[in-house]
Amino acid sequence: MTKILMPKATAVWLIDNTAMTFEQISKFCDLHILEVSGIADGDVAAGIRGADPIANGQVTRPEIEKAEKNSNYDMKPVTFDHNPIPNSTKKKRRGPRYTPLSRRQDRPDAIAWLVRNHPEISDPQISKLIGTTKPTIASIRDRSHWKSSTITPTDPVSLGLCTQMDLDSVVKIAAEKFIKQQEKLGIKVEDGAALQPVASTAAVEEKKVPATEHTLESLFKPSGS
Repeated sequence: MTKILMPKATAVWLIDNTAMTFEQISKFCDLHILEVSGIADGDVAAGIRGADPIANGQVTRPEIEKAEKNSNYDMKPVTFDHNPIPNSTKKKRRGPRYTPLSRRQDRPDAIAWLVRNHPEISDPQISKLIGTTKPTIASIRDRSHWKSSTITPTDPVSLGLCTQMDLDSVVKIAAEKFIKQQEKLGIKVEDGAALQPVASTAAVEEKKVPATEHTLESLFKPSGS
């Protein structure tokens, strides 16, 4: 089997960006399964940025999709080219955001804030924004996370998990996607109200929207509130 370059960094990326099992990642990266589990928990490979194996030519996207669909499938790497073509026009994909170990304990609070205040943002977007994993986000959503009883929704910017610019960008992209989805369903969303600045989120939550007005906030507001 072809040896994977930067196995721990590759494992970090696969944990954060795919639905592969720890065993599959362990075999692909040639790491012990307990080491992979430790990486997912933040106990191993602290400080290592994820390395995208697709971008660096070690595996293809279809191969990852096969592994995600079949937990018994052993993903096969491609032969790494040690002499890449100079001036390649291939764009590099950004890996997941690295979160300092001292701030990782704040991520559940940030996830809860994003889920509550910006339900239009998808789990992959949250994962990339604050450097967390899809299973962690799912556990926050269904309240099965071990810290559920003590989680306090907090703005990820104030926690230092992302910048205001990054958060605004994610919210804008998610809102635009939501508007397009609503338009396909024949529902018109007011442009002026659809893309409220992140800083005004709290004020938007308290504002009552007329029942006849379709806005991004009113469509996500729980019934009866």
